[in-house]
Amino acid sequence: MRAMILAAGKGERMRPLTLHTPKPLIPVAGVPLIEYHLRALAQAGVTDVVINHAWLGDKIEAHVGDGARFGVQIVYSKESQPLETGGGIYQALPLLGHEPFIVVNGDVFTDYDFAELQKPLQGLAHLVLINNPEHHLEGDFSLEDGRVLAPAADTLTYSGIAVLHPELFVDCQAGAFKLAPLLRQAIAQGQISGEHFNGCWIDVGTQERLAAAQAVFARL
Repeated sequence: MRAMILAAGKGERMRPLTLHTPKPLIPVAGVPLIEYHLRALAQAGVTDVVINHAWLGDKIEAHVGDGARFGVQIVYSKESQPLETGGGIYQALPLLGHEPFIVVNGDVFTDYDFAELQKPLQGLAHLVLINNPEHHLEGDFSLEDGRVLAPAADTLTYSGIAVLHPELFVDCQAGAFKLAPLLRQAIAQGQISGEHFNGCWIDVGTQERLAAAQAVFARL
């Protein structure tokens, strides 16, 4: 199974840290965020990784290189302008092949075991959901018997970790668009499975959450 790390965001809320450093290269305990993902993917048996980038993408390529030192082979999907989550994945589909692939947001800090995602995909996507963090208490979806549903009384938050089938994008066109509407459409069709992850997960989207990630690492 191949994997894609989403790394094209500008990290506006992380400024001034991201004025000269792309967010996936922001360090937690001295190690850039993206390196945690690359090592975890390699440990799970993933050998082929696609990374998209736009803002300061040359620095990501210079740091990560071809992936050999992490035990993976990396190719890059360069965006002349940010294409959002959906558009970025759509542009990279020729690099990802025709089979389901793992996707992970480059700015999350987690100890999730990507080997759990090697199971056969049932439907168009499988989402890893987490308890609603303080900055997103309303949640995104509900989960019942392993199926992801539209938000109801009990909600969970999409972690930014998933397995997607290329057919999820069959009616899409090139350009900038978000992934969420595609997921909601597939959920309405009963085509998305999910799981509830209770381990370490932090969306490192602000300097306060970066500090939280540093504190979590110090306790590990």
